[in-house]
Amino acid sequence: MSGTTAAERPPQPDWSSVTAESLAAYRVAENHFRASDAARSVLGRPDPGATIDWQQVTLPGHDVPVRVYRPSGASQGPLPLVLHVHGGGFVGTAAQCDWANSHLAARLPAVLVSVEHRLLDWETSLSAAADDGWDVLQHVVRDAERWGADPARVAVFGESCGALISALSAIRAREAGLRLAAQVLVNPAVDVTGTMYEYESMAEYGYGQGLAVPQLELFQRLAVPSQADARKLSPLYAEELGGLVPALVVVPTQDAVADHGRRYAERLRAAGTAVRLTEYPEAVHAFLSLPGVQPQAEPARAEILEFLRAPLTE
Repeated sequence: MSGTTAAERPPQPDWSSVTAESLAAYRVAENHFRASDAARSVLGRPDPGATIDWQQVTLPGHDVPVRVYRPSGASQGPLPLVLHVHGGGFVGTAAQCDWANSHLAARLPAVLVSVEHRLLDWETSLSAAADDGWDVLQHVVRDAERWGADPARVAVFGESCGALISALSAIRAREAGLRLAAQVLVNPAVDVTGTMYEYESMAEYGYGQGLAVPQLELFQRLAVPSQADARKLSPLYAEELGGLVPALVVVPTQDAVADHGRRYAERLRAAGTAVRLTEYPEAVHAFLSLPGVQPQAEPARAEILEFLRAPLTE
């Protein structure tokens, strides 16, 4: 999964008719591109103040790769822990988030563990990816000393589908008595029920460039098998959102799922959970991972750093 010096980005398939075989082939080629040096002009270059390496977390039945970011030369005591989950759903890799994650690790400073969760396909549903996020979080907190992390200073951070997984993990942490300090949800897609398209932002931005309805329809089909309860995988429909750790919800305005984030922030606030909602005008979906073409990524990264610094370092 290491970066390569040359890669060509593959064309997207027709999401409405993609087969299991063509999706698998596209995923391999696209993730190869995202992890390549060729993608750095778009995805951004890592912060030189951080080291990055791949490790494995052994869970019952399978291993989960994680991309680990640490401040260079860090030797001072246990560091805060940020558990990150990348976006993408059925395509994506932790390497696409090096720009933001390495910066946070270097500047907080913190140990940042990014989960290379199972990606959705016809045999892998969203529940498997959500379990990977939650299980890795528990594992790293339980074995915090080995990771050089402080189990009393832990935050979760996710983007898009990864924000959905992070939001579910925050809810599960409250129920399990696992103490978190903060949650950061960037362009969160938090509704995988039949209502996920019933938003003004979906009507306005769901049929243009960026994250489009055909791609979301495939995501939904893969995420929730016909016999599953989509509400249990949709943080927006969680029965109780009170008692959660403070949340930063980051919403790019030109995003089909922008209203998912807005509505979730409303529900958190109504339940008594502290929440900061910040909108970035003219930013598109996944903008935080696109600093080479989205200037709004820089102030968003700075805001995330500032939001995490107080609960994780004081």
